[in-house]
Amino acid sequence: MSVGIERAVTAESEVAEICRDLIRIDTSNYGDGSGPGERKAAEYVAEQLAEFGLEPQIFESAKGRASTVVRIEGEDRSRPGLLIHGHTDVVPANADDWTVHPFSGEITDGCVWGRGAVDMKDMDAMTLAVVRDRLRTGRKPPRDLVLAFLADEEAGGTYGARFLVDRHPELFEGVTEAIGEVGGFSFTVNDQARLYLVETAEKGMHWMRLTVEGRAGHGSMENDDNAITELCEAVARLGRHQFPLRITKTVRAFLDELSDALGVRLDPEDMDETLRVLGGIAKMIGTTLRNTAQPTMLGAGYKVNVIPGQATAHVDGRFLPGYEEEFLAELDSVLGPRVKRESLHHDKAIETSFDGALVEAMQTALRAEDPIARAVPYCLSGGTDAKSFQDLGIRCFGFAPLQLPPDLDFAGMFHGVDERVPVDGLKFGVRVLDRFIDLA
Repeated sequence: MSVGIERAVTAESEVAEICRDLIRIDTSNYGDGSGPGERKAAEYVAEQLAEFGLEPQIFESAKGRASTVVRIEGEDRSRPGLLIHGHTDVVPANADDWTVHPFSGEITDGCVWGRGAVDMKDMDAMTLAVVRDRLRTGRKPPRDLVLAFLADEEAGGTYGARFLVDRHPELFEGVTEAIGEVGGFSFTVNDQARLYLVETAEKGMHWMRLTVEGRAGHGSMENDDNAITELCEAVARLGRHQFPLRITKTVRAFLDELSDALGVRLDPEDMDETLRVLGGIAKMIGTTLRNTAQPTMLGAGYKVNVIPGQATAHVDGRFLPGYEEEFLAELDSVLGPRVKRESLHHDKAIETSFDGALVEAMQTALRAEDPIARAVPYCLSGGTDAKSFQDLGIRCFGFAPLQLPPDLDFAGMFHGVDERVPVDGLKFGVRVLDRFIDLA
């Protein structure tokens, strides 16, 4: 490559292509170990970093379940380090449902399309593009950066972040703060205000199996102890149950910021109007107002004329920071005494305050690229690898900056059909991320 061409390569010019490359690597995570794994993606990431002299390490927790980690020395090594983390696995996609093939990485209508475009190969690509550009131009970060591209986030992180935190905590020695996914995206209020939602809290999770034992018998006989009937009644009660409104400190802070931006007072006790104002992101904010428990799977029986002795259901339970005990007690009350509840995967809720030098760096970096930007805290209804890193005492934020068109249903992109990210949004993101690293 000639010197002239090399200088023409920038983070902005290559971020979309890196995003396409990552999308084209199928890393579907089915949650049962049957997927292709993340090894090819981990090797791709390592190659991108090694091209400029870094020595990334690949950690394989099980066959094909690989994560890539590298530390970049900063100007002042006495300062605590900053972690930038992303996951390379994606949820499965059915190609027949999509306008374009979900693993094509096609660019059309100004967007990169494909599974992982927003969750979260966009941030992986932005991180790689920015770091490659800084290495290409000889710009050291002010403090140590640790980059982690992780396996298995979509199934709870057991083979990714949790494995590294438990088995290789030395990789994160000296790190006190981190940024990761599902934050830093824009919500346009009006011509004078654009909010960028920074994740400072996450709901906790209880993935669980519900079981009811009953009396097996012939399908032609009456049976007043039918396990399926009992379970279905319990699941129906749970599916229709609305947990009480609970306004956490993060949600309160978000509502206060939104009220100020709109110039109206929003009443937390009357959230219908607030959610109407939020448009497409209402589905993300609405589920942070209450604990939730959604039935997701049912199983029972093996023959049409046999009443089974057992029926099962799976439930995705999410609880707000500070409300786990209340959530479990209410859950059991709704289900009733006949239902046995078994935990399949549990992770805590996390929350941090929206203050400090790192938050100021986010705000400054955003405003430098968007004069009407305003960073605001919010609570994520799902979970991320931040839950694992918090166990090391790392203060975690969701900050993957994207400026989005007001009419894009960003919340609907997560795990949705026709997932896509605007190319201009990626370019905006690398500019903000690069400036943020200098300020952080």
